[in-house]
Amino acid sequence: MNKVLNWKRKESKRLSNCRVFEVFESISISPMTGKEHSFYYIGTADWVNVIPVTRDNEVVMVRQFRHGSQEVSLEIPGGLVDPDEQPELAARRECLEETGYAVGSISALGSLNPNSALFANSLYTYVAEECVLTSEIKNTNTEYTEVELVSIPKLLELLSNGTINHALVNATLWKWLYQKRLN
Repeated sequence: MNKVLNWKRKESKRLSNCRVFEVFESISISPMTGKEHSFYYIGTADWVNVIPVTRDNEVVMVRQFRHGSQEVSLEIPGGLVDPDEQPELAARRECLEETGYAVGSISALGSLNPNSALFANSLYTYVAEECVLTSEIKNTNTEYTEVELVSIPKLLELLSNGTINHALVNATLWKWLYQKRLN
């Protein structure tokens, strides 16, 4: 028996355009009281994360500085899905741009909502097998990445000890490791 009902969004207005995301205020109507309340959410393009795995069964990861945490973070490649781009193509593109590794075969792990309290977009997750170094890293002038190859046992250690602390990267990696265990 589900007693939680959807709120009806009456209106929404953009408060700020921050280049890679927008901040909105919405007026929504309570299904229980009929009263209006203000809420805030972030609108942005969909995202992708991809776990590139080499022929030697190493995960291709990137180190990069993150302005939110003000720290260097160890992550898998990922980023925004461009307008009119399919998420799988975005995953292939992001992997090549951030690491120089071309994707062989690719499989979807599913999609996640990054944080349903604040975001309206989806994160599409993939695992890419048979990845091969084919080019130089193609960073923009505001993005600098360094590749690190990580074995599966080391990956488990880095996840467990908190070295890999990006929540969406953790969710993607743990989902993949769990699915690997079941197969």
